[in-house]
Amino acid sequence: MTETARPLRRDAQRNRERILLAAHDAFAARGFAATLDDVAQLAGVGVGTVYRRFPTKEALIEALFADRLEDLVSLAEDALALPTGWDGLTMMLRRTIEMHAVDRGLRDAALCVGIDKHHFAEVGEHLLPLVQEVFDRAHREGSLRADVGINDLPIIMATVTDLARHSGGDRPAIYRRFLELIIDGLRASPDNGDLGPATTQEDVEAIVHDCVPPIETRRRG
Repeated sequence: MTETARPLRRDAQRNRERILLAAHDAFAARGFAATLDDVAQLAGVGVGTVYRRFPTKEALIEALFADRLEDLVSLAEDALALPTGWDGLTMMLRRTIEMHAVDRGLRDAALCVGIDKHHFAEVGEHLLPLVQEVFDRAHREGSLRADVGINDLPIIMATVTDLARHSGGDRPAIYRRFLELIIDGLRASPDNGDLGPATTQEDVEAIVHDCVPPIETRRRG
């Protein structure tokens, strides 16, 4: 717990709200590479004030993103409610990547789900079975090629959102173009080529390790 059970004083509550708002902007721009010093500067408070409210960067990230990751749970539920598995899968891909392309922090948080069990574990327990069912449904109807699985999703996300970052926010057509190319490649067809060995959890962990900056858990000394 990073907060006591007592209500915050009005000025302390205002500072907490300013810190969370500044953290949203800092992490949206820089992802998990943003620091508590970045947040303090954007909030217009001393870094000591940030540490009093959130003694570690991990605590701030969890406070900021736990609820926002629930939006991804709702998105997966919406995908399962669509008429076909293919509709659900492609809607989930487009909307998820759209969200992550404009918010690097949310992208980093989502890629951590299911990889580092210490972060967002409860959300991951809800989200991953839903996403698996989105894939299973598309497989059962024969619309998704049989050699693509849930372990391919984080790599697709990392690839397209990294392209979005490098192409700049003023050129969204670039990453959307390549997302549609990937979606076309996911569709089952008699002409599908051999993809080679399946993507493993170890592959995902290694790639996410390189794509997402580590969360510094050390308290300020």
